[in-house]
Amino acid sequence: VEYQLKEQLYNWRDDVRPRVIGKFDEKGEWVAPRGEWLLTSKADFSVSQVARVIASRVGRLVKDEKTCDQIRDRLAFLDAKDAVLKKAINTPFRPAFYCSGCPHNTSTKVPDGSFALAGIGCHVMATAIYPEMNKLTTHMGGEGAPWIGQAAFSKIPHVFQNLGDGTYFHSGYLAIRATVAAKVNMTYKILYNDAVAMTGGQPVDGITSVPMIAQQMAAEGIKRIALVTEDLSRYADRSALPAIVTLHDRKEMDAVQRELREIAGVSVLIYDQTCAAEKRRRRKKGEFPDPNKRMVINEAVCEGCGDCGVQSNCTSILPKETVFGRKRTIDQSSCNKDYSCVKGFCPSFVTVEGGTLKKSKAGVAKTNEDDGFGALPEPVLPPLEAPYNILINGIGGTGVITVGALMGMAAHLEGKGASVLDMTGMSQKNGSVTSHVKVAKSPAHLRAQRIATGEADLILGCDMLTAGAQDAISKMRPGRTLAVVNLHEQPPGTFAQNADWQYPVDEVRALIMESVGAPALPAADFIDATKLATALMGDSIAANLFMLGYAWQKGRIPLGEAALLRAIELNGVAIASNKRSFLWGRRAAVDLKRVEKVATPVQAIVVQMPQSLENVIQKRTAFLTAYQDAAYAETYNALVARVRAAESAQGLGNKLSTAVAKYYFKLMAYKDEYEVARLYTDGRFVEQLKSQFEGDFSLKFNLAPPLFSKKDAKGHLVKAEFGSWMWHAFRMLAKLKGLRGGTFDIFGYSEERKMERSLIVEYRSMIEGQLATLTPATLSTAVQLANLPEQVRGFGHVKEKAVAEFRAEQARLLGKSTQKQAA
Repeated sequence: VEYQLKEQLYNWRDDVRPRVIGKFDEKGEWVAPRGEWLLTSKADFSVSQVARVIASRVGRLVKDEKTCDQIRDRLAFLDAKDAVLKKAINTPFRPAFYCSGCPHNTSTKVPDGSFALAGIGCHVMATAIYPEMNKLTTHMGGEGAPWIGQAAFSKIPHVFQNLGDGTYFHSGYLAIRATVAAKVNMTYKILYNDAVAMTGGQPVDGITSVPMIAQQMAAEGIKRIALVTEDLSRYADRSALPAIVTLHDRKEMDAVQRELREIAGVSVLIYDQTCAAEKRRRRKKGEFPDPNKRMVINEAVCEGCGDCGVQSNCTSILPKETVFGRKRTIDQSSCNKDYSCVKGFCPSFVTVEGGTLKKSKAGVAKTNEDDGFGALPEPVLPPLEAPYNILINGIGGTGVITVGALMGMAAHLEGKGASVLDMTGMSQKNGSVTSHVKVAKSPAHLRAQRIATGEADLILGCDMLTAGAQDAISKMRPGRTLAVVNLHEQPPGTFAQNADWQYPVDEVRALIMESVGAPALPAADFIDATKLATALMGDSIAANLFMLGYAWQKGRIPLGEAALLRAIELNGVAIASNKRSFLWGRRAAVDLKRVEKVATPVQAIVVQMPQSLENVIQKRTAFLTAYQDAAYAETYNALVARVRAAESAQGLGNKLSTAVAKYYFKLMAYKDEYEVARLYTDGRFVEQLKSQFEGDFSLKFNLAPPLFSKKDAKGHLVKAEFGSWMWHAFRMLAKLKGLRGGTFDIFGYSEERKMERSLIVEYRSMIEGQLATLTPATLSTAVQLANLPEQVRGFGHVKEKAVAEFRAEQARLLGKSTQKQAA
C-alpha cells in the first residue's frame, strides 16, 4: 500500500505533495534511509509498538489537555511494562515439536556423516530438532531440485531429501524426475503417513498408496527402492510391489540408509508409518487398531541418562524427580504407542500387555450419581460493562483451542458478542498456543480481536510456561488482570534431546504474580490441574476443561454454566467426560483439599522439599546396606564423615559434604545385574504397577544381557524381549549379590564392571586429594569435582561415553585446582 500511495503522489507539485511517513520517521528517506525505523521490518508488530508510533504522530496535533494526559498515561504504562517484559525474555520458549510416536522422529534421522534436505511438510521442523542432520529447505514440489545445481560445486558426494506423501502427490514426483535426469547422487526419503499432517490431518487430495508410489518410482527409472515400515505384516503379500523393492523393519533404518548413500544416482526409501495424531484420532473412533500394550519405566532402575529420549525423540517421556535424582516416566495419557522409546539402552523398560490404566472411581461415576459433594454455590459472574478479555495459554494438541471455541459458542447461545482469535503457528502438538477470547454484551461492542497490552481480564494459563512468556505477560495489568494457572511442569519437546533441562517454576510463577499484582490482591490461583484431572478422569486431556470449571467457579468467566455445558454437548466429543471434568474443576475451586483426597485417596499430594544433609546420608546408608551389606555402607559413611569434618574445621558450610554424600553413593550403587534384579524384586516396582494398572496383565522385560546379546553394526548390544519367567531369574540373581566383586562374580569381569569399580576408587582418591588442600579459595572447584558423577549415567555404551566426558572435565578441573594452589 505504501508503494502504491507514493506512486500516486510522485508527480504532484513540490508545494502540494505531502511527505509519506511509513518505514522511517522524518529524518529518513525511502531510498537512502538515515532516520529511525518507525516499525520493525522483521516479524510482526505488537499492539504496544503500534500504539507508540500512533501516539508519537498524533500527540503533537492534540490540543486537549485531558486527551494529552490519557496519551501520556498510556505511554507511561507501556514503558513500565517493558521493564517487566525484559524478565519474561528468560522464560524458555515452547517450540512446535513432533507428536509422541511421530514417524518423523525416526524417518528424519540420517547416519553419521550424512545430512538431509528439507521442504514443505512436518519434516521441515527437523531442521530445528536435528539441525546437524537436516539443512536448507525449498518450495513445494522443488524438493531435491536445488541439489541438481549444488552437487557439481560440493565435495559432499550424496544427500538425503525428505518428502511427504502429500507433497509427492501434489508435485514432488516431478522433482524426482528432474534429479533422475540430472544423474545426481541422492536418496529420496518419501514418508507415507497417510495424512496431510502439517495442516491438521486432512486426507491426501487424491488416491495414493505405497505400492502406487513404488510402481511410479520404478517407472521413473529408479533402480534401488527400499521400503521401511513399522509393521512388516502389511506386506506379507508383495504382489503389488515392484520386484526391485526390498522390505525392512524400521529397526534397520540406519543400516538401509548407509547402503543407499553408497549407490550412484537417485535411490528411494519409502518410509511407511501412519501419522501419530491420526492414529490417536482414529483409535478414538474405533477406526484403527489399538494394541493393548504399553511401555512403563521402572523408575528405580532408570539412570536418567535420557537415551530413551535421544532414540525416540518422544514428548511422552517426562522427567521424574526423586530423592535419588532425576529419573524418567511415561505419560500414558499422551503416549501414542509407538514403542520406539524401548530402543534406549537401558533395562528399565517393561512391556505391559493387557489390563487397563487405573483411574479414580470418581472419573467413572455416573453423571447423576450422588457422590456426596452436593450442590455447589453459584459464583458471581463478571459484569459486561465493557468487553471482557480472556487470554488462554496452553500446549498445542491438548484442547486449548477447544476451550476458546466452547466459550465462543456459549456466548452465542446467550446472545452475547464473542470474538475468538487462535494463535497456533504450525498446527503441531507441543508448541505454544494462545487464544484471544473477547465476550461483550453484543457483537457491536467488539473492536480489535487481539487483546491489547495490559488489557486482559483473565489469563487462563493451561500451561505455566506459555502463561509466563512475553506475549502473555504483556497482556497483564495489576488491578485488572486475574490469573488461573496450571502448575503442571510439562517440559518442552527439546527435553527429549536435553536430559538436564530444568523447568523454571519459581521464576515463572513469581513473574506471573508480579504482573497481575499478586499476592497483594487475590489475583492469581495456581493449581496442578493436570495431576488432579488425570487422577480423577484417567487422562491428562481433561486438564483444560478442569481449568475452565475452576475459573468459572471463581467468578472469572462472564458466561452461564448452562450455556457452557450446552456448548460441550454441541462440540460432540467426549461429552460426559468433559462435563465431569468441568464439574471437578468447579469443586476444586470450592474445596481443593477434598478434591485432592478423592483424586489420591491413599496418599496426599506431596510437595518435595529440599532434603537435609543428615537425611541424604541416612537414606543412602540404608540403601547401600540393602545393596551389599553394612560394611559396604560404612565405607561410604567414612569418607562422608571425613569431608564433613574438614569443611566444619574451616567453617565452609556443607556444600562439599552434600555433593560427596550424593555422588560417592551414586558411584558405589552402580547398577550391575544383581542390583537391577534386586530393584525389580524388592516390591517397589510391583507397587508402581499396581498404582498404574488394573485387571489381568502380563509383563515382558526389554534387556540386553552382555553375556549372550547380539551386537549391531556399531558394536552396541541389541535389546531383546524376555517373558515373565524373568521374575524367577531376577529373584535368583538378587540373592547372589554377595558374589559382587569377588572371584565367582561372572559379570564382574566385563569392561563395564571394571570401569565402574575403578570410578569408585578414583573418586575417593580425588576427594581425599581435595581435602588435603581445602581452603575457601579451592572450595568452589572441589565442589564442582565432587558433583561430576551426576553426569555418569546410563548403561553400556551410553555410560561409556558419559564416563569419557566425565574424565575430560575432571582433568580440566584438576588442572584448575592445581593452578589455584600454586597461586
